[in-house]
Amino acid sequence: MDLFSEEKRLFNLPNAQLIYIENFYDKAKADTYFERLKTTVHWQQDDIKVFGKTYQQPRLTALFANNNKPYSYSNITMQPKIFTSELQQIKMDIEKEAQHHFTSVLLNLYRDGSDSNGWHADNEKELGKNPVIASLSLGETRPFHFKHRRLKDERHKINLDHGSLLIMKGEMQHYWLHQIAKTKKDVGERINLTFRTII
Repeated sequence: MDLFSEEKRLFNLPNAQLIYIENFYDKAKADTYFERLKTTVHWQQDDIKVFGKTYQQPRLTALFANNNKPYSYSNITMQPKIFTSELQQIKMDIEKEAQHHFTSVLLNLYRDGSDSNGWHADNEKELGKNPVIASLSLGETRPFHFKHRRLKDERHKINLDHGSLLIMKGEMQHYWLHQIAKTKKDVGERINLTFRTII
């Protein structure tokens, strides 16, 4: 199945709008942002509850915003820090491409293949009805898996490369789940920035 429309860089999916830009940032700029964020962000590792048991979240995270609104998911409530100059510039670049205003960014640091993000949707109520989520990838390429909640044949994956941007729009968070799966492959560090609007 040919998902990709090269002229518009759109995925042809039911109940979703998905845009992938492979070289949103060139290698030099992506390298610079990766090293800067890795060393200057105050990363944290929260506990999550899964089926009544508490585990350390299998990745490191940080939240930044241009307001003081917290973000809650998986029984975790994160308090934001103020955007740094680098994050503000990235936000402006992505807003121009997405034609959407974002208030917050959740950063994830995947240290190796054992770090992951299980099946989920970004459908928290503070994100609004049909949220626009813009996801910038820096560092190691990791596959992004996504599947429709009802249409069992609609299961796909795309490799998120260094410097790439993925934009999820429309009803995607209602009808689709996505994940970054664990892998036994020897993979390096990846930083993912997911820009969102918290209302």
